Formats: sequence, C-alpha cells, structure tokens
Amino acid sequence: MIGRLKGVVDGIGEDTVILDVHGVGYVCHCSARTLQTLPPVGEAAVLTIETYVREDMIRLFGFVSEEERDWFRLLGTVQGVGVKVALAILSVLKPVELATAIALKDAAALARANGVGKKLAERICQELKDKAPAFGATDPGMPHPAGPDASARTAPKPMADAVSALVNLGYPSLQATAAVAAASRNLGETATTEQLIRVGLRELAK
Repeated sequence: MIGRLKGVVDGIGEDTVILDVHGVGYVCHCSARTLQTLPPVGEAAVLTIETYVREDMIRLFGFVSEEERDWFRLLGTVQGVGVKVALAILSVLKPVELATAIALKDAAALARANGVGKKLAERICQELKDKAPAFGATDPGMPHPAGPDASARTAPKPMADAVSALVNLGYPSLQATAAVAAASRNLGETATTEQLIRVGLRELAK
C-alpha cells in the first residue's frame, strides 16, 4: 500500500496529477482544491495517498494533508457517497469548512458540490454529526468546549462556558457547539452564558 508520495509534478489534468518519483509516474486522482495548491510542472510536491485496490485496477487518490485524506475516508462511509462525490465535496469545502457545515447542519453548503443533492447533503450531516469531531476542528469563529487548552482558543468565555455546560448536560460536543454558535448569532456579542445556554437548549430541541 502507498501512503505518501514525494516527487516532481510531471503533469496536471482535469482531476489528476502525474507525480514523477525517481522516474516512475504515479497518476493520482485529486480534488480541484488539491490540484490548485500544487506547484507548477517540474517542481517538487508531496501528496498523502489513499490506495484503492480492485480486482481490475489500482487507483491512487492524492491529498495535500492527512486531514483531507481522513475526510475522504469518512465521507466514503455515507451511503451514496462514492470517491467521485467525496472529491467533489473536498473541491468546494476545506476540511474545517466541512466540519463546520456538518456541525451547523448546513446541507446547502454541501449541496454546492457536483453530484450532491439536498437529500444526500442532509444524510451526510445526519450520519457524520457524531463522527466529525475526531476529524478536525470546526471554524475558529465557532466556540469550543472549555478544557486544558482553552487559553489557546479564540471563543469568547461566555460561549465556551455555554458549550461546556451543554456538554455536561449530556449533549455531544459538536451539537453543543453548533447550538451555541446559532444562539450567539441570534443574541449578539453581549449575550451572557445563561442566555446562550437557554437559547442553545431551544436550538437543540428543534
């Protein structure tokens, strides 16, 4: 199995790149976003690789980071999401944007990808809502539960405290984060922790 390739860009197609590694050209299927980040032909590049082995073929999928590769794998666990659709989603959403869209149940953001209709977008949000936290942070503008590393986070204290309170009540951190983010948008920057908790609970009850 191939997990990583380091070589020279030999050619870039519509959805593939040929990476020359010591004279061997590896064809890697990539998202449009990944292809846009690659250097020009003739320059060095590194790709994290996911290898698909089938009876009649071996396909390599290339990613700029392990996080993007992990999201590719996670998206593939959803019924109706094949490799083409997973790459299409990663073409329009960065990993952090994808995590945020799922946290906020923003099916419209996912539906921007080719091949993703409303029902499939809603299914992705529903099936991945509890799995997403292990695959990267949400947008920095969203609150995070308070913890040992809370000082390094950018969320205002009332928001962080509200998320922590909801998590202590038994709600998953991703849903609690999304609920407090929605409450903050409705109440404004001056909202207190108590107000955020109260409105957040209403969001969670929807």
